[in-house]
Amino acid sequence: SQYSAVDTNPLSVYIMQPIWNKIIKIVPLWIAPNLLTFSGFVLILVNYFLLSFYDWDYTASGTGPGLVPTWVWLFSAFTTFCAYALDSIDGKHARRTQSSTPLGELFDHGLDSWATSIFVLSFFSVCSRDNGKTGVSIYTMYIYLSIVLFNFMCSHWEKYNTGVLFLPWGYDISQVVLITAYLLTAAVGVEVWQKPFLFGYYITDVLVILLIGFSLFLSFPQTLYNIHRGYLKKTLKNDSLYEGVLPLVSPLLLFILLTVWVVLSPSNILAKQPRLFLWMVGVAFSNVICKVIICQMSSTRPELFHWFLFPLALVVYAAISGLLGWMEEAVLAILTSLVTAAHVHFGVCVGRQLSEHLNIYIFSLKKRVQE
Repeated sequence: SQYSAVDTNPLSVYIMQPIWNKIIKIVPLWIAPNLLTFSGFVLILVNYFLLSFYDWDYTASGTGPGLVPTWVWLFSAFTTFCAYALDSIDGKHARRTQSSTPLGELFDHGLDSWATSIFVLSFFSVCSRDNGKTGVSIYTMYIYLSIVLFNFMCSHWEKYNTGVLFLPWGYDISQVVLITAYLLTAAVGVEVWQKPFLFGYYITDVLVILLIGFSLFLSFPQTLYNIHRGYLKKTLKNDSLYEGVLPLVSPLLLFILLTVWVVLSPSNILAKQPRLFLWMVGVAFSNVICKVIICQMSSTRPELFHWFLFPLALVVYAAISGLLGWMEEAVLAILTSLVTAAHVHFGVCVGRQLSEHLNIYIFSLKKRVQE
């Protein structure tokens, strides 16, 4: 299917696009667009692991200023901007080098689906977790991450039904907010997040309120409106309601299972291992979304139950019934490693299959020699 996307965000259209159009001119024509996409993703990962090194349990910003060196915040701002730039110019570069392919589209959106959670998990290092005085509770972190992923899912669910990707306004705004937050932390120190900002509210509270407001009152209604409009114009991809809502079943079940584990965990697993747990949420979610993106691109029907729901249900049952006992953290670590490995394996396999099928290389503009 032909890729079509609509971007109506004034920040993107009037400010960012002109910047990307200047940057794109520097990129040599022999560089493959997927290389830009992948480089951006690698930068996000490097930044995430750097922050994890200094702040494994999300307490560094709350317990003592200066635990995370200033250069790390500057590096975070720099990598986030570069990743944002690379993600914004890869499509332009593909059109410029006449190398737009379904593989590139899948590569871009697939990595975005994973990067979305990593951005959020990196941001949590700025505001730190609740220490009684300041910070954000880990439950707020979990809800915050879930809402961001829900937003991401909505735009792809909408595309699955309408065939058009309406780029969410939240994306450009969130990137600019992230970069500003890192720069602010580098300039003023983490204390800026620990003083009330307006009427006794902290900046983090304001951001959470904005996020929830944006998703529930802007993004989601817009998605439903666009699908409804497609229904009236008879341009929807799927005839039945069942097929239309099918992609939502697995993500919702995933969210329910994870939430049950968070709320009923005997050892309070989210408080013990917030980084591991939230990383696992992001990876599992990315895998579910990637399948939806593939179905949407190949006009096939997604499976009702994603494979990960079965092992997850077993683990959640074993955890909340007390069967796992003291092994709950170890089992979470194993599950997280397995899901991450499975997701990477899935990505490599799909990439390989598509590159053979389309007769192109993933990271090079050279044509494959026909066997």
